[in-house]
Amino acid sequence: MTTTPGDWRPTASLEALRIRAGILAKIRAFFAEREVLEVETPLLASAPVTDLHLQALSCRYRGPGHDDGRALYLQTSPEFAMKRLLAAGSGPIFQICKAVRDGEAGRRHNPEFTILEWYRPGWDHHLLMDEIDELLAVVLGAPPGERLSYREAFQRYADVDPHEESDGELQSRVECLGVSSAGELERDDLLDLLVTHVIEPKLGHCQPTFIHDYPASQAALAKVRPGDPPLAERFEVFAEGLELANGYHELTDPAVQRQRFETDLEARRDAHLPEVPIDEHLLAALDHGLPDCAGVALGVDRLLMLAAGTREIADVLAFPVDRA
Repeated sequence: MTTTPGDWRPTASLEALRIRAGILAKIRAFFAEREVLEVETPLLASAPVTDLHLQALSCRYRGPGHDDGRALYLQTSPEFAMKRLLAAGSGPIFQICKAVRDGEAGRRHNPEFTILEWYRPGWDHHLLMDEIDELLAVVLGAPPGERLSYREAFQRYADVDPHEESDGELQSRVECLGVSSAGELERDDLLDLLVTHVIEPKLGHCQPTFIHDYPASQAALAKVRPGDPPLAERFEVFAEGLELANGYHELTDPAVQRQRFETDLEARRDAHLPEVPIDEHLLAALDHGLPDCAGVALGVDRLLMLAAGTREIADVLAFPVDRA
């Protein structure tokens, strides 16, 4: 979409902006009542996430001692910096801030968006899901959420066991459902296609839906619980077919985290994605000692979409990227 100087007006109505202000006030009051400290961390950092599915925007800082320019990355979430605060003894913390992700724009996405992220030392992901229920009740008036394991969601909505089906069977299932795919895909890509095209639209219509216990291969920054199969202590939250939040019982082992970063970098090279550095600050914080904790990132703009009754993210943003 090409814009002109005449497109100076906001895309959000004044009423939507009032809803935003009210919800932000409710969120802050919610955490203040629970004595969770509000913090602020940098938008710029020396290293981004290594996740193949999250692309960071970069820039160069030219200041004292950096005449040739120092590479910096706009953070896709405040997670790494907040974990450094946790390792330094902050206790429970939350943050409402901007995050930036390259290549994400559409009805539900804007490259610059508002994120709510919080961490609870001494909690696991199940306790954190309880608190999200409480937050959504306060902000949206939502009833308590339904909880399904990843396997239960697949069996109910796609008639597939995600842990037992072979890659070939998953490929056939994707093709039978009419979900388009570009050639032969990896197992997790096939599962993701089934989630986004078949399962996700059916979630959270009468109440929020929590999906938990993901495949270990999709652990990202979560602990993996041993078993048959081993499962990632991770969850996602959906409402009205919209993904709202992604949370973890956080990985605290620096050696395992470094190995995951290196595996990501190898996969990025195979996919011809830009090389990125590993966040050594985070690994040093984990080595110092990250307390056992659970954390979650929640998309505030999507929360506002639900509150305003719209399916278009531009309706709750003053100026989306096309008018930036």
